Amino acid sequence: MITGKTQLIAHLGYPTEAFKAPMIYNPWFESQGIDAVVVPMGVKPDDYPATLTALARLTNLRGALVTMPHKVTTLSLANEVTPTARIAGACNALLRRADGSWLGDQFDGAGFVRGVQRKGRRLAGARALVAGCGGVGSAIAASLAAAGVAEIGLFDSHPASAEALRDRLLRHYPALVVRTGSKDPASHDIVVNATPLGMNDGDPLPLDVERIDPRALVGEVVMKAEYTPLLRAAKAKGCDVQVGTDMLFEMIPAYLEFFGFGNATPDELRAASRITY
Repeated sequence: MITGKTQLIAHLGYPTEAFKAPMIYNPWFESQGIDAVVVPMGVKPDDYPATLTALARLTNLRGALVTMPHKVTTLSLANEVTPTARIAGACNALLRRADGSWLGDQFDGAGFVRGVQRKGRRLAGARALVAGCGGVGSAIAASLAAAGVAEIGLFDSHPASAEALRDRLLRHYPALVVRTGSKDPASHDIVVNATPLGMNDGDPLPLDVERIDPRALVGEVVMKAEYTPLLRAAKAKGCDVQVGTDMLFEMIPAYLEFFGFGNATPDELRAASRITY
């Protein structure tokens, strides 16, 4: 039940049809007696800055979850950002402070890496490929670097995005080997699709599955379906896979603490969730 005391969390992105977070947060809030609700809000890129300015004036808004295509833009719109967000070059969380200013943070990368580690994968010394160097891809690359991978390959349809991410990574991790310009997944231990490919029926595969080592783990950020065409093809090859919602379940405990709503374990969140596809 939404009341006059309910705290709102905006879920900002476009389009909203594939959003899964409300089906995790809202059942959790209900089960814990927390008077808060996550509300999907579709915002096109041209309208995003003005929308954030307006939302900052809502006195019952606790903050916002930020998803594609706004994560990179949010970095420049927040009044203050954490070092993690600065390295990633993107924000996926906004806390509205008492004076109406925005504090930005980033949890995508931590969620992805925690999920991989929970599956028993060792990241120290591994070789990773990240296809897609926007907000989520940048965050994942930053967290993979922090976890000790030895080499990261970066690919983006806009080469400048991959090159800018390479430069940010090397400023903080000068010993890291970073390669750009190729999305060939061969010889990589961790392969990540951080592009939107897989969101729409008929999308081409983002990577050449035939070139993926069967011993690799293939991770996905697209959440429209539990198993995207990429993950189905990877599973058929014998690869371990990580579905997009695994990242969500791993990062939500950090979000809850950021918004001041206590904490939860991924298993507790899974038990309460009502995700549908």
